[in-house]
Parts: sequence; C-alpha cells; structure tokens
Amino acid sequence: MSALGFSHSLQQRQAQQLVLAPQLRQSLKILQVAALDLRSVIQEELQSNPTLEELPMDGVSLEKEKQDNDGDPESHDGAHDAPPPDIDAPSENREELDFSKEFQILGKLDEDWRDHMASAGGAQPYTSEDAERRQHFFDSLVSETSLQEHLLRQADLDELDPKVREALEHLVGSLDDHGFLTQTPADVALQTGLPLDAVQEAVKILKACEPTGIGAANLAECLLLQLAAKGRAESLASRIIKHHFELLTRRRIPDIARKLSVPMDEIQVAIEEIGKLDPAPGRRFAEDNNRVVAPDVSVEKDGEEWIVSLNNDYIPRLRISNTYRELIAKGALNKQERDYIRERMRSGKFLISSIEQRQQTIERITREIIRVQTDFFEKGVSQLKPLTMMQIAEAVGVHETTVSRAIANKYIRTPHGVFEMKYFFTPGYQAEDGASVSNKSVKEMIADQIAMEDKASPLSDQDLVLKLQEKGLKVARRTVAKYREELGILPSNLRRDYK
Repeated sequence: MSALGFSHSLQQRQAQQLVLAPQLRQSLKILQVAALDLRSVIQEELQSNPTLEELPMDGVSLEKEKQDNDGDPESHDGAHDAPPPDIDAPSENREELDFSKEFQILGKLDEDWRDHMASAGGAQPYTSEDAERRQHFFDSLVSETSLQEHLLRQADLDELDPKVREALEHLVGSLDDHGFLTQTPADVALQTGLPLDAVQEAVKILKACEPTGIGAANLAECLLLQLAAKGRAESLASRIIKHHFELLTRRRIPDIARKLSVPMDEIQVAIEEIGKLDPAPGRRFAEDNNRVVAPDVSVEKDGEEWIVSLNNDYIPRLRISNTYRELIAKGALNKQERDYIRERMRSGKFLISSIEQRQQTIERITREIIRVQTDFFEKGVSQLKPLTMMQIAEAVGVHETTVSRAIANKYIRTPHGVFEMKYFFTPGYQAEDGASVSNKSVKEMIADQIAMEDKASPLSDQDLVLKLQEKGLKVARRTVAKYREELGILPSNLRRDYK
C-alpha cells in the first residue's frame, strides 16, 4: 500500500446483458413496416430459408396450413410416407413451438432501454415533448438523394436525343419503390405521344443505369439483369428464374430439381446465389414523397357494430416444407446438416409467428382506437379526442414502444378517409364541461371560424381566442397563432378584403 493509502486490485464482475438476436430484430422489422413493404421483407427470408415455402392464396385451408406449421403429418405429392419428426420421431428431433420467451425479450429490451436513458447521468424520463423535438430534428435534416435524382444524374452524363430524354424522365417518374417499371413502352408512347422507338431506347438506357436491376418489368427480370451483369446469364440460377420462377417463390425445391433433372444440393447452391441478389434495388434510396398508400386496416360500420378488416393482400401464406421434416425423420442427414435444417425450421416458424403477432397487434390497437375515438368514426375530425400511446399500451397490454412500432408507417381506412394511424394520437385540451378536445379538433374549429368570418373585418388571433372560449376552451393566443400558421392561413391584416 502507498503512503496515501491507495491500493490496486483486480476484480471480476458478472453482469447479464440482453443481446438483440437476428430473429428478434426481424420480428421488430415485421411489426414496423407498412403493408406494401411487408411482402419484400418476407421474400428476403424466403430466399434465405430453404425450409419455408409459399402457398397459393386459394390452395390450402387456414386450418390445414396451421397443421403443417405445427408439425402435423402430410405427404407432398404422395412421394413420402414417413411422418414428420415433430410427431413420432424421438424427443431430440422435436421442435419447440413456443416463442413467448423471445417476444417477452422484446418488451424487456424496451423497458431496459428506457430505464437506462432515464438513469444515465441523472437524465429525466423520455417524454412526449422529447419525442416531438426529436422528430422535428429529423424532419429538419436535408433529404437523401432519391432514386429519381440518382438516375437522372447518370442520364446527364450522356448526350441524349431530346425525345429519348423526355421518355427517360417519364419512365424514371413512373418507377415504383422497388425500382420497377409500372408501364409498358407502348403505354408510355400512347400516353406521352412520343415515338415508340424513343421510349424503347429510353428503357434500354434505364436498365443500363446503376444500381443494376433498375427499370425491370418485374422481380424475375430484375434478378436476371443482376445475374447477367455478373456474367451468369447462362447459369443454373438464371435457368431457375427464367423457367421455374413460380416454383422458386413458393420454395418448391424438390419440384425444381425434378423438372431440371438436377440434384437438390445443386439447386440449393443456385438458390443461395439468387438470395444474394437485391430484389428491390430502388429501396436503398430515399423514398419518393408521392408513394402509393395501402391501408393496413379498414374500419366500417355494420349496423351498430364497427368491423375491423386487416389487409392481408401483401402477406404471403407460408408453411414449413414437409420435404425437410421427412429428411430428418429418415435419418439420412449427418449431424451438421440436421442441425442446420432444424435451425432453419425454427427460424421459419418464428417468422410465421411474428407475422401472426403483427396482425393481431395491429387489430387490437385498432379496436382500442375505435373504442376511444368512437365519436370521430361516427361524426368526423371535430370529435377527435386526445390520446396517448401509453393509454393504448395499457389497454392492449403491451409496452408503449410496441404501440409506437405497430402504428409506424401504417394507415387506416375510415368512413372519413384514409389516415395515418399516428393521426389518432394527439395532445389536447380540457373543456369547461370536462370533455377532452384534441388539438386537431381545435385546428378545425379555427378553420371553421375563419371560413365564416366577415372578409371585410377578419378575425384576429385574439378574436379566435374569444371564439374558442365561447365553446368552453381556453387556448393561448400564441397557440392559436401557431395552429393558424400550421393550417396555412394568413394573419387577419393579410386576409382583409378591401373591396
């Protein structure tokens, strides 16, 4: 020990730390993406997981599909009679289907993160005001380069015929979020009046742009363009896409192998090569602000009851392939192969469970929104009530951040139009009669008052304050001014009509 009384020692400390596994990250992603993007997310897993296969939308009953995913025996094409390992195989071959632990970890991660943020450096809990400031910061950032800007910059490097350039600009503007063409050259020529040969030349130029795969008519062509750019135009992977793309998307690997007379292991290698390609080369760029919106859920009234309908149009129906179950049951695989197949089967079942949980969560949140905002659905925006995510979270029985993820990028079709789900979450005011009024309703009241004002003597912000007070609402003048500006309405001195 030194004269000052200090000493040095080594100590070990054991601590638990939650790590967000890839499957859990995938579950969060599935919960958060919009309806239009969900299919692409699922297709990525289909490309990398050979044990998953997609069912035709009208091919198998829901009850039958659930039996397949839970491990009930079924023979494909009458080719195999051995029962799947989940039923009659020894216990070490059985798969655990309960994913409650993984989903509990998601909630625990949210809670631990918030506790950490609240305790670090004596920081205060994360509030709704913090969230608004954070969102304002992100909204203030300079936008990333869009796909359209990226492509037109490449076109600027070449001296194009004016008509070809015009056709190219039209094509670029018609690309969807994946980077695929939404119109045929003939349709473009007919719509724009441009020569067909100029449009066809523009299509060739577009397909030569980076990233490779842009300008394809569909996913199959997109993948073929990428393989061709790698010098793999005549490869087995290309043959599978060209001639058996439907079987590929449904993961019917034994059928592909039989039709091409190629061993299954070679088919699997080719599919792994396909899985490394980009199925949506346009999505790496900033989103176009004019994107198409597909409601995730629709709400309509039937008699006295509100009916909630989930949008399942973009969700492939999946199941675990019995081919791989039977391979394990027959004992034809070595330990490494068997462990790999088991892990892929478990990953596939977790994906299926995550999709089901996503839909259930959205439905439960929607029903609770209807319960709180019944007056909105009955009468319109003026009846919107204040609502927080915490209220919904407590009612539904999930964490607040789960609600935040579940409503992100989601839209709901109502009798009054299509709204973002986050539209229903808004602060508000307490009226003199005790009723709660959302700030969106206050804005509508302001807009209505201004619409009815005498244009020769328009209402000032203070006049609007008094009008709101007559309705039992106490709103500060500066708040009225802020709402008026957000509505895009000029001050009273600039609204006056001197005629």
